[in-house]
Amino acid sequence: MPCRLDVPQNLMFGKWKYEKPDGSPVFIAFRSSTKKSVQYDDVPEYKDRLNLSENYTLSISNAKISDEKRFVCMLVTEDNVFEAPTVVKVFKQPSQPEIVNKAPFLETEQLKKLGDCISKDSYPEGNITWYRSGKVLQPLDGAVVIIFKKEMDPVTQLYTMTSSLEYKTSKADIQMPFTCSVTYYEPSGQKIIQSEQAIFDIYYPTEQVTIQVLPPKNAIKEGDNITLKCLGNGNPPPEEFMFYLPGQPEGIRSSNTYILTDVRRNATGDYKCSLIDKKSMMASTTITVHYLDLSLNPSGEVTMQIGDSLPVSCTISASRNATVVWMKDNIRLRSSPSFSSLHYQDAGNYVCETALQEVEGLKKRESLTLIVEGKPQIKMTKKTDPSGLSKTIICHVEGFPKPAIQWTITGSGNVINQTEESPYINGRYYSKIIISPEENVTLTCTAENQLERTVNSLNISAISIPEHDEADEISDENREKVNDQAKLIVGIVVGLLLAALVAGVVYWLYMKKSKTASKHVNKDLGNMEENKKLEENNHKTEA
Repeated sequence: MPCRLDVPQNLMFGKWKYEKPDGSPVFIAFRSSTKKSVQYDDVPEYKDRLNLSENYTLSISNAKISDEKRFVCMLVTEDNVFEAPTVVKVFKQPSQPEIVNKAPFLETEQLKKLGDCISKDSYPEGNITWYRSGKVLQPLDGAVVIIFKKEMDPVTQLYTMTSSLEYKTSKADIQMPFTCSVTYYEPSGQKIIQSEQAIFDIYYPTEQVTIQVLPPKNAIKEGDNITLKCLGNGNPPPEEFMFYLPGQPEGIRSSNTYILTDVRRNATGDYKCSLIDKKSMMASTTITVHYLDLSLNPSGEVTMQIGDSLPVSCTISASRNATVVWMKDNIRLRSSPSFSSLHYQDAGNYVCETALQEVEGLKKRESLTLIVEGKPQIKMTKKTDPSGLSKTIICHVEGFPKPAIQWTITGSGNVINQTEESPYINGRYYSKIIISPEENVTLTCTAENQLERTVNSLNISAISIPEHDEADEISDENREKVNDQAKLIVGIVVGLLLAALVAGVVYWLYMKKSKTASKHVNKDLGNMEENKKLEENNHKTEA
């Protein structure tokens, strides 16, 4: 603090004092202008804190609140005393404000204490302001109540400011930050320090109930487990609900989940849930339990006789349209099998398979193993080698189970080759031998299976005797080709017969018309004959 006086020429000494609240002086420092010596008065609060320079500037170190006084500089001459006062103001920046005693939660439509904003060690005292999302909160009757108080430490003389906020919250305050600030003063002017943000959990009642089906699926099938989950949009969410199942008028009290295990088709219907204490607030959902039944008749292993008829039905019952696929020996059929007269090639493993495309994993299948049995049927054919040295005898056998073939030769003959057998396909195969008989012999073919034993014989002439060969047994494929050719030939013949018939009718009509016309031209024909004779005579004359 400089001494705000001009130093006079005849200065004797200078002194500093301060004034007590009652106005009495307390001298604290003295400096002589002649001896150049400095003395400090025995004032405890300023011990070792003062320094008085030659130009009578007084310095105070380690400032305290108690230093806020009216100090006076005195310059004394032989005949006068000059004084100049200096008023000292002391400032202390407060600590950053902090929101304490925060409410664990706030409830909508209820005025509740949000917390306290505290700022400590301020001088002079500061002021506290509350903010919601950066906007100043002003007191509002029944909605915003702010109570401010300050306390001074008797030792440090520093102030602690506390502001309590009571607030009536709404759902709009969800995730909204609340802050507070302290406004204080320092030599350069007014300053503000902000607190950290505080976000409060807002409790509000449930206004809507929803129900979910877990796990979420596009479709539910028989055998699935279903979890119903009921949710309320309040905070905190309700922990208990009433569940209502189809066909059950009484509700079931449960937590927010209810589990249905191994559901059946009769579980299809409307499912509802509501609050325990407010059944008017209810949610519902419709569950469809998809099912698929398949009945194959007959099924399993079925043995039939060749030529028998066998009706086969695959009946489907499902919650929606189902696709049906028929397979035979792992090969897809174009249509369902129908057996009006069984053949050996009809035997096999049939599978009727159905599925609901929209429902994952919902498939059914039943199988039919069809066995077609038949007694052995034999046909024998012979064919002479072009060289005339051997004959090939073939025994064609049809039957199931596969008949065993045995050859017997009556007479004398030489077997050129071993018996040769064809593959057994669709209940048919053949056995072939080649012989070169020197005299007439009889070949006997015996075919036997579990059903019957069948015998057939064929007389074979010696190789020196020409005889008519019988045609070989043709295969099913060749038989179809022959049938197709026969149908073509029959068609051509029928076409020719129709054309001949039409030509005949046309000719008959023409002849009938010619006879009718001849009656009118007989006279003309006579004249024509006479003219012809005249012409002949003329030619003779010329000649």
